[in-house]
Amino acid sequence: MEQEATIIIPQGKIKEKEAVIEIKGLVKSFGENNHVLKGVNLSLNKGEDLVILGRSGSGKSITIKCIVGLVLADEGEIKVFGQDIMNLETTKLNEVRIRIGFLFQNSALYDSMTVKQNLAFTLKRHASDLTSEEIEIEIHNVLESVGLAEAINKMPSELSGGMRKRIALARTLILKPEVILYDEPTTGLDTITSREISELILEIKKKTIPLQLLSHMTWPVQN
Repeated sequence: MEQEATIIIPQGKIKEKEAVIEIKGLVKSFGENNHVLKGVNLSLNKGEDLVILGRSGSGKSITIKCIVGLVLADEGEIKVFGQDIMNLETTKLNEVRIRIGFLFQNSALYDSMTVKQNLAFTLKRHASDLTSEEIEIEIHNVLESVGLAEAINKMPSELSGGMRKRIALARTLILKPEVILYDEPTTGLDTITSREISELILEIKKKTIPLQLLSHMTWPVQN
């Protein structure tokens, strides 16, 4: 990530200086000539929002994927909740991931499942102690929170781009994460839908969930 291509902006009033995510000297290359991240340093503290702005290909998505362990960095240090992500065994890494909400650019819904089944699958996988009735309640509540309760039985193919983003966000919220990482949440959306998603993100911010937003999107930054 070239310095001139990326701006890191801390936002919000920090009540407690406690690092939730800390990156030092992060390096990632793809091949000999494609150096994407060149010694990136950043820190996301408790009660703080962090926005990374940059042109396409500047390394925003790679940074966030390194944070959750989907991409292995070549060099550097990544600590999440004090845990060294780059040296955790799979079981421990998954425990950390459950505490992090991650919204993919392409929403990443299961096309063969209904909205309800997509959400239920997430709960059954990570909150297996819940009863069927409790799962139903959680699904209803999270769909209400993103304004799509009526879409519960729809297939992803029946949803617009904006609706898919909302359902993907619902899937992230249903596990009640401590941090949410947004990977260009308005990619491919029209101006009106982008603003609606931006407003929804800001509404979630009011619920005191720290978030990291990686995007060209400037409207939430300005507000």
